[in-house]
Amino acid sequence: MRRPARDRAESQRRLTRRALVIGGAQVAVLGTLLFRMRHLQVDQADEFRLLADENRINLQLIAPARGRIFDREGRIIADNVPSYRITITREQAGDADEVLARLARLITLEEGTLEKARRELAELRSDTPVTVADRVDWAAISRVAVNAPALPGVTPEVGLSRRYPLGAAYAHAIGYVGAVSARDIERLDAPEALLRLPRFQIGKIGLESRLENTLRGSAGTRRVEVNAAGRIMRELEREEGVPGADIQITCDNAIQTYAHARLRGEGAAAVMLDCESGDILACASSPGYDPNLFVRGISSADYRALLDDPLRPLPNKAVQGIYPPGSTFKMVTALAALDAGLVDFNETVYCPGFKEISGRRFHCWKRGGHGNVDLHRSLRDSCDVYYYDMAMRVGIEGISAMAERLGIGVQFDLPMTSVAQGLAPSRQWKLANRGQPWMVGDSANTSIGQGFVLASPLQLAVMTARLATSRAVMPRLVKSINGVDQPSGRGESLGLNENHLREVRRGMFAVSNSPRGTAYRAHIAEETMRLAGKTGTSQVRNISTSERADGVRANRDLPRDQRDHALFVSFAPFDAPRYALSVVVEHGGGGSTAAAPIARDIMLQALYGGDPPLTAYPATDRPRIRTLQEEMRRERDRTSAEARDRA
Repeated sequence: MRRPARDRAESQRRLTRRALVIGGAQVAVLGTLLFRMRHLQVDQADEFRLLADENRINLQLIAPARGRIFDREGRIIADNVPSYRITITREQAGDADEVLARLARLITLEEGTLEKARRELAELRSDTPVTVADRVDWAAISRVAVNAPALPGVTPEVGLSRRYPLGAAYAHAIGYVGAVSARDIERLDAPEALLRLPRFQIGKIGLESRLENTLRGSAGTRRVEVNAAGRIMRELEREEGVPGADIQITCDNAIQTYAHARLRGEGAAAVMLDCESGDILACASSPGYDPNLFVRGISSADYRALLDDPLRPLPNKAVQGIYPPGSTFKMVTALAALDAGLVDFNETVYCPGFKEISGRRFHCWKRGGHGNVDLHRSLRDSCDVYYYDMAMRVGIEGISAMAERLGIGVQFDLPMTSVAQGLAPSRQWKLANRGQPWMVGDSANTSIGQGFVLASPLQLAVMTARLATSRAVMPRLVKSINGVDQPSGRGESLGLNENHLREVRRGMFAVSNSPRGTAYRAHIAEETMRLAGKTGTSQVRNISTSERADGVRANRDLPRDQRDHALFVSFAPFDAPRYALSVVVEHGGGGSTAAAPIARDIMLQALYGGDPPLTAYPATDRPRIRTLQEEMRRERDRTSAEARDRA
């Protein structure tokens, strides 16, 4: 039965309204989608393009080349060499343990290094590369590269690592670098992202540490495209970093290596200065150690061996070691008395072998005494009583002031670790540090370089250079930075009476060149190169009254740690000083027997620019010197061979 026309018309109207509503809704939804798409694709295109790029483009830091270190003649001391390593990044690796297991089937991984890598993967940010193998060979790098698809997050890399071709010779002065540690990061207020690169190396001690910011340089960057697995597909952009500055130091490789070799077998130090410029030509501390071990990460066994060595190889004795200067201090006391006008050159003091001071006997090293002694003879024979008498006249304040004027008790600003200040004691110092008043006996002890006075081999070399030149010579270690010369250490006049200094120098000349001088056996036979010097022997133990009455025991009869320190300071040539040198041999016994021969040999090596002829030595010493020179040549050949092997 057909519906009425009116019903059909009503139904058609309802259908039309429904269609319009639905169609309008569809148009609204489509319009909204179109508007949103336009907003996303046009209005926010740049923002989403950046987000997309960040998902497929990584920005990576490029470690700069560390500045190199050269000697004064441009010969290499610290260099950079290629070093292959393999890293893993946790966020790219997925199951890092599984990836490490696959890697271990391809190359040899040390268990300790592997455990450290696992620990760093757990502790560090997921995007931080962690080194799992360092200093690997090219064959290992090739195996990893070929199997790259099975090793997500693993990257073979080539970097630069520090190398010290001369090994132990410069270990103390230059120091060494090592991987950045958590402790290094904690010390910095705002550590650079560069320091978080895997196994990035920074200076740990010595010049490497003190001039870290100069040597480090600035990081570069590169933009790389990566796939969904995080593997690098191509490099898009690279901006190289700024290499660290090259540094030329004042040391001379030939003198430095000779001095270090000559000190071999002793706990000792030697410092040589250029009298004109203050340049440190040698700064040797013995025994040494191989700084390359620390670059790679020294083993516990090797480090324990260094700590247990009774000769103490780790401290830099040349600048950190402080010792009673003994009789090498007598020039200070003499100049203090001369400068105050309290003694004349020709005035004599009677030495019966001791001097009574405040009811106590202060003994001379020569039990029977020296008789009548003037300034010249007091230095030549090293008479103690003469200086006790000077101390009673001038007092400690005059001695202390002169000591500082000559460089004792002064902390020199050098780029080395823990440069010691030493001590030129005074009344105020003792009261402030010991809570006791200064005693007249303290002045007597100080006058001969005992008691509270302390000096480093560096300070003794500075003192000697100032005595030789009449100028306030300042030690200098850095000659130039990136070719820019650094200020000279020539120094201004000391303002001391030249006649006084001349007499002191004459006394030092007699020490080494008079047959009765304490260092005559170590003199230089070549007249144009003769040196002036002063021996020193500093006690490290108290001598009891009973032992003195029975006879003081010889050093050779004592345990090593109770033997006196041996010291010698010198400059040469006497008529036109070029070099000043100090040598300290810990527990070496006598300055004349242990320290003076070493100083003479180092001085001749510098004066001749190589092995001197045997005629430069006393005739009686030449057979021994010939043997010594042969041994030293073999030692230098061995060092050169090791340097070539490291290269």
